[in-house]
Amino acid sequence: MTQDSNDTGITAAALMNPNPKVLHPDDRIISAIELVMKHRYRRLPVVDDQHRFQGVFGVNCLLRLVLPKAVVMEDGLENIHFVRETLSDLRRRLKEVENEPIAICMHDEESRVSPDTPLLEALRMLYLTRASLPVVDPESGRLLGMISYFDVGEKILNAPL
Repeated sequence: MTQDSNDTGITAAALMNPNPKVLHPDDRIISAIELVMKHRYRRLPVVDDQHRFQGVFGVNCLLRLVLPKAVVMEDGLENIHFVRETLSDLRRRLKEVENEPIAICMHDEESRVSPDTPLLEALRMLYLTRASLPVVDPESGRLLGMISYFDVGEKILNAPL
């Protein structure tokens, strides 16, 4: 494998978007939905007032909020062919929670990298998470950026041969 001398030592910091859209734990579900729909994000980082990484808000939670509770609860229904719902039913469920804080959908993201994580390790983590990857300063806990498939794809496509 040949490597351009300028590419030696590439780390997560070189792959990340240093200015990602972020949410705060007290932001409302409706605000997160608007960002997700406008930009087609699968998940967004959540930070506190000091920009410390708190976790992620993901679209899977939005699905959990609109599905009937019997479908998503532990040991819930596995066969739902008999359940008849409309898009209006789903919208009503979403309307019930849209003013709740995103904290109800936030989860701590164990998959994260530091800015000095080597290129291949960062890409391996991105592959394993199947979604954008937070870059977090290990000392301060601050979110430094996010690495997405699009960021990586753009860098690869623009790399010299």
